[in-house]
Amino acid sequence: MEQEMKFCQSCGMPLNEHVLGTNADGSKNEDYCMYCYQNGKFLQDCTMDEMIEHCAQFVDEVNKGLPQPITKEEYIGQMKMYFPHLKRWRKELTISDDKMPENPALAGVNELIAKMADTLPVAYISSVDEEGYPCTKAMLAPRVREGVKVFYFTTNTFSLRVAHYKANPKASIYFCDEKGFKGMMLRGTMEVLNDAKSKEMIWHEGDEQYYPGGVTDPNYCVLKFTATDGRFYSDFYPRSFVL
Repeated sequence: MEQEMKFCQSCGMPLNEHVLGTNADGSKNEDYCMYCYQNGKFLQDCTMDEMIEHCAQFVDEVNKGLPQPITKEEYIGQMKMYFPHLKRWRKELTISDDKMPENPALAGVNELIAKMADTLPVAYISSVDEEGYPCTKAMLAPRVREGVKVFYFTTNTFSLRVAHYKANPKASIYFCDEKGFKGMMLRGTMEVLNDAKSKEMIWHEGDEQYYPGGVTDPNYCVLKFTATDGRFYSDFYPRSFVL
């Protein structure tokens, strides 16, 4: 079986046994190359953007392995998309409803989640089917939310999605602002609620068109999503956070 290619989690260069960095005890480090990491320490005290500028000077070397050459500016653009996923530069942020992020690059996350949930007409929810495949469906926007962590949706009790969540509560929801080119993905768990209080809480006038039996219709239920972490894309930059 062909071995999966690994890349330095600092500069992105392909890794093999000959270019691995070293840990403090002299053993090989599987995450970083020798040009970034030796004896358990990073060789450069730099920011991600500074590392990108450093790597950009090697675009001619990169072009040797490409079917069609790219410019230095194109290479920098690609790295700005790729580097935030690397271990050294990956940023996680814990946010709550009553505390703003300390990292300026992640400021406004609460507001962005709230605005997208409250203004976008459609949300996308994903479940895991019996074969382990992700399944995604467009839904009406959440009816109620508790801060930026808990969201309530209305759906059919006898739907395939409900069957998925009863078997496996792992879920994600996604909000997409196509005009603003922003995306927000939240991961967590989904509960299926059939109690009268939950059903009445999110019931809207006119829902009879979907559930003829009204709020007590047996085919009407509530999905309660509780987020654990997420990732958003805005201004051509992805960022991760935990809730």
